[in-house]
Parts: sequence; structure tokens; C-alpha cells
Amino acid sequence: MSTHELTLYHSPQTRGTGVLFLLEELGVPYQLKLVDINKDENHLPEFLAVNPLGKFPTLVHNGTVVTEQVACYLHLADLFPEKGLAPAMDDPQRGAYMRWMAYYGSSFEPAVIDRALKREPGDRSMMAYGTFEVMQKTVFDQIAKGPYLLGDTPYAVDLLWGIALRWCRQFGLIDTNEAVDDYIARITARPAFVKAEQIDQALVEESTARQTEEA
Repeated sequence: MSTHELTLYHSPQTRGTGVLFLLEELGVPYQLKLVDINKDENHLPEFLAVNPLGKFPTLVHNGTVVTEQVACYLHLADLFPEKGLAPAMDDPQRGAYMRWMAYYGSSFEPAVIDRALKREPGDRSMMAYGTFEVMQKTVFDQIAKGPYLLGDTPYAVDLLWGIALRWCRQFGLIDTNEAVDDYIARITARPAFVKAEQIDQALVEESTARQTEEA
């Protein structure tokens, strides 16, 4: 049996929380290393030696660094096929699974960030996501087919989208509807998500306590 040494360099309430959620969902052993962004620890030489971007998520698997949220999701879900969180290579759903994984990083995030920063997008023909309205409708139409993106089975891609949509709704960056709200509720009700939130909250409280002691 192969051994997988997994270390997640983590700061609470960042994109790393999504990977923490996935690790808990997989139920596999991993080591969590706190990097306190409130103390700018993500720009210390020790962390930059692992990830020169100083960003999260930062996952290390058997000495190999994996960054970028979608890459981490794809890597981990395929690493543990017995967990059933990714369609197999010969599964008819594999192409759709890859499509929605890629669409998150190539279209959804850029569109949401442009909107959050109130940036006018360029010509539609030059933008990966076309327009924000088209991008959002494309995602929401797929979700409406339910109960999950690819039908009756939840995959890692649903964990990715569920947590992202919840965050965007929280900050008013998307306009949800009943189907999307129900989808978010299904994903965030999972015990693994609840556990990830509890871990994050505990880390936030520990960081706050340290800051108070040092003040």
C-alpha cells in the first residue's frame, strides 16, 4: 500500500479552507501547518521557499508542492479513487467533471473578481467568461438540474463550487436563487464542511488570543 504524506499550509478563511474541506471529506490523514496572515507569515522566507507566491492553498504531497485551488482538488480527488469523489477516467461523467473544475478557475473567479473590484471587463470576445451575466446563468442553469452538478452523485467539484458560491453570496458578489441556495445548503451541511469551519474558527480564536497576549 502506498503512503501519502499530505501537509496543508493553511490560513483560516482563505481559499485554503476549501482544500481543508476536501481533506476532511476524504477522511485521510494530513498535517496542518498554520501560517498566520495577520502577522504576515505568508511572506516569511520559510513559507516563500515552499510557495513563492505566498498564497493559499499550499499543499505538499510526498515532497511535491501543489498550489492553485483547482489543482489541489483534482490532485486529491484522483489520489484517493476509492473515496468516489472523482469520476474514473473511463466514466462518461469525467469530461463534464473536468469541464466544471476548469470553468471555476478560468471563468467564474475572474468574473467575480472583476465585479468585486468594479473593473469594466474588456471586449466580450477577449474575455474567457464572456460576460458576468452569461457566466452566472451558465452555472446556475447547471445547478438547477440538480441535486448536484453532475446529477445524483456529489463529487469534489461540488465541494469546490458549494463553498465558493456560499462565500460570494455572503459578500453580495452573486445574485442567487432558490435552486442555488438549496445547492449551497446541501454542500455546507456536510459534516466535513462543519468540521473544516470548526477548525478555522479555533485557529482564528487562537490567533486572536496570541495577539491579545502580545499587545
